[in-house]
Amino acid sequence: MLTRRTSALALATTLAATLVGTAPGAAVAKPDEPFPTVMSLPDGWQPEGIAIGSNKRAWFGSRADGSIYELDLKTGEGEVVSKGPGTPSVGLKVDRRGRLFVAGGPAGNARVVDTETGDVLATYQLTTGASFVNDVLLYRKAAWFTDSQRAQLYKLPLGEAGALPDPSEVETLPLTGAWAQVAGFNANGISRTPNHQALLVVNSAASTLYRVDPETGTATVVDLGGTSLTNGDGLLVKGTRLFVVQNVLNRVAVLKLDPDGTAGTLERTISSPHFDVPTTVGRLGSRLYLPNARFSTPPTPTTPYTVVQVPANAED
Repeated sequence: MLTRRTSALALATTLAATLVGTAPGAAVAKPDEPFPTVMSLPDGWQPEGIAIGSNKRAWFGSRADGSIYELDLKTGEGEVVSKGPGTPSVGLKVDRRGRLFVAGGPAGNARVVDTETGDVLATYQLTTGASFVNDVLLYRKAAWFTDSQRAQLYKLPLGEAGALPDPSEVETLPLTGAWAQVAGFNANGISRTPNHQALLVVNSAASTLYRVDPETGTATVVDLGGTSLTNGDGLLVKGTRLFVVQNVLNRVAVLKLDPDGTAGTLERTISSPHFDVPTTVGRLGSRLYLPNARFSTPPTPTTPYTVVQVPANAED
């Protein structure tokens, strides 16, 4: 059982307090057993993002109140490690310094959380007005965030030794070129090309994958040979393969990309009977982990939520 930060969590609200410790019904593996296939998150958690770091630890933000839950992927045990601000935590990424970069959804902001202490190291108001800061990527000494309601990305440049920027240094990069802003949720999952030269952004409403120049914001459509990324959500690049979570379709599309990310082909799809509207994906070795957001299930304080493990080489 994880035991850090118990005193820091003593002042958590009633919701967060009920979530401390191993989630009810969580799968717990014995030392000689394989990693659990399905693991429970706290009831009422409403997960969306996932970040996987060292020591087989993963973190999940809550759309209910923005708290952060840490899970041991080998044992299935976990605990709340950071009390939320009362607004959602959506996309997550963790760096080598143990800092969690958190997309704030409709709050239009981003937070940086220390995974060891649970302290909020910095908060950045990326935009005002209608917005949904959705996903995050750590790329080229910066944290990049998508906005599902605005045709723009946000960049938090990191200084020497990963120093966090001053709020005045936050940059907004308009999406131009072939980018099509349509009705509904637009820019969602974000990753980078296999050769690390450009960004990849999926437009959920347009079912389209774009390659974005990180200097100019110019977007070009990635030629997928007619493959439509309907309900495209979280992205993960491993080598020349791109994993695209298609949330409501309960599957992951696996595409083989050119090194520069201008074209690709659909190789296969991955599904699981345990999927229930997964939103994004993290990787640990040969395993993929996906949190079930359960968007089609009305959320209540007692609604159960899970994380599902599937082999990265699986197929339907």
